[in-house]
Amino acid sequence: MQNDKELLHNLWYVALPGHQLRVGKMLAKKILGQDVLLGRTQEGKVFALRDFCPHRGVPLRYGKFDGKEIECCYHGWCFNSEGKCTKIPSLTPEDKTDISRIKTQSFPCREVDGNIWVFVPPPKSRVPEQLPEIPSSPITMTKFSWVDSVTFPCNIDHAVIGLMDPSHGPFVHASWWWRSQRSMHLKEKKFAPVGYGFKMVNHKPSSNSRAYKILGGGEKTTEISFQLPGLRTEHISIGKHHIVLLTALTPIDADTTELHQFMYSTIPLVNILKPLLVLFGKAFIRQDLEIVKKQQEGLSGDHPSLMLLGDADAQALWYYRLKKDFLEAQQNNMPFENRLPEKTLRWCS
Repeated sequence: MQNDKELLHNLWYVALPGHQLRVGKMLAKKILGQDVLLGRTQEGKVFALRDFCPHRGVPLRYGKFDGKEIECCYHGWCFNSEGKCTKIPSLTPEDKTDISRIKTQSFPCREVDGNIWVFVPPPKSRVPEQLPEIPSSPITMTKFSWVDSVTFPCNIDHAVIGLMDPSHGPFVHASWWWRSQRSMHLKEKKFAPVGYGFKMVNHKPSSNSRAYKILGGGEKTTEISFQLPGLRTEHISIGKHHIVLLTALTPIDADTTELHQFMYSTIPLVNILKPLLVLFGKAFIRQDLEIVKKQQEGLSGDHPSLMLLGDADAQALWYYRLKKDFLEAQQNNMPFENRLPEKTLRWCS
């Protein structure tokens, strides 16, 4: 297996949690190597523009935003939330230039389940007429129980493979409150293709995952899905209550990836246990971050080829297959076809 660092465009990416962008404010981000300026109008609508003034190239993030328009700090050119120029102070009344034809690029931007999503086309490319649906929570939720974000110093491919890796838990996440190497045993799970990815079909949580036990009684089931470009959703049902864990990976550039972790819940007990659950969640992410840092030391220099073996690495191979098929579909201007099989995988962890 060789990481090619190619990023996937024409897909939706999580830019940030919605509560981090207040009304009348702007926030600059780099997404897939492109400078993007996010904003929220006085009416509460979110938008995303290329962070660039087409006049002299100054980033618009240095300008003023009144909740309706952005004023460039260099010459006062103004742009609305759609990226259209609305004012050029230097023009005389006699000048008949149609300034509405002057634009900075606008990216499709939506707020779903409390998150701000941005659709990112390739640089200097038009947005397709038809956009894919934004992945949404399996149950209607807009309020987070917990949010965390971490920057991983690696290409999204390595972050994705670490995200779906089913066998690293007893080693990277070994602890008294989760699991240990002594608890490793054979596991068998059924998988099926879905949308831009695949899912681990609804099943009972692993018996050696102790943290599930603090969620109280009742029959517990969980379904885990992965979708391109880097979205993992775990839906835990406990009787009539639910927990949804969404992990979203967004490339900053080819060598850096932002991880956003969101938890939604309808379980009253979660509010009481929130400090403990937040502690668990942060510990998990930091453990993954530390192993990625160590991995990057090994990958530095001559960029060695890596091996993927057995059913434990099947999901990683599926990811590369999905990515390859998606890129080919884009290059040939064809609809994406998910060709993954239904399959039962067996591994020890």
